Amino acid sequence: MAAVLVTGASSGIGRATAELLAHHGFTVYAGVRDLGQAPAGTTAVQLDVTNAEHVEALRALDLDALVNNAGIAVVGPLEFLELDELRRQLEVNTVGQLAVTQACLASLRRHKGRIVNLSSISGRVAMPLFGPYAASKFAFEALTDSLRRELPELKVSLIEPGAIATPIWERTLDATEVPEQARERYGSLIDTVTAMARDAPTTGLPPEQVAGVILRALTARRPRTRYVIGREARISATLARVLPDVAFDRLLSRLLNNH
Repeated sequence: MAAVLVTGASSGIGRATAELLAHHGFTVYAGVRDLGQAPAGTTAVQLDVTNAEHVEALRALDLDALVNNAGIAVVGPLEFLELDELRRQLEVNTVGQLAVTQACLASLRRHKGRIVNLSSISGRVAMPLFGPYAASKFAFEALTDSLRRELPELKVSLIEPGAIATPIWERTLDATEVPEQARERYGSLIDTVTAMARDAPTTGLPPEQVAGVILRALTARRPRTRYVIGREARISATLARVLPDVAFDRLLSRLLNNH
């Protein structure tokens, strides 16, 4: 029975993934900050990816696979972004993910195992106000590419979903303090992005759909290196690749102004 560690397993994609893998017979270690939040049928592992002691303890796990899902979202106009907030974003979404991977590598190498890294379409397309989050995902994608090329004995896949039907963005934007000067300068854009975030729980992809793709990446004989999930994500990825930057910038501006 394959053993897998799923980080950020208390809610959203992480929880849906841990539950699905347990249902399919995996031994699931659910990385959670609060042990009481681990899904039923899993083994709770206390894990804050920025806590060195928590990460070091992962070396004791005997793992066939790792799903790096833990993450936070920091948003807001870059002009007014507190640099400590950018550091926090990168520490959790990028540095912390690599720390977890390093701690698990000896076990994964023994089993010729798999790594599945949860990125986002924001790892390819940086929307206005999402600069900190997108920066962490762009960097995470670079680390994933390098890991795949450095570790040919492992199977390394990247998941790039579009908007997910969870309240994460609404909660993030509601909790973001915007200085009055920033609201004066970016007010209409902030209102537009906030409205889009409020729509996400009803219009985004269900976390279970992403969990299904993660299961496929963990079980396919030849998993893909990248899985782009959702029609809007696929369209965004294609347009970002084929359109000149100026044309793509105009298109995004038009879409945001018409929302």
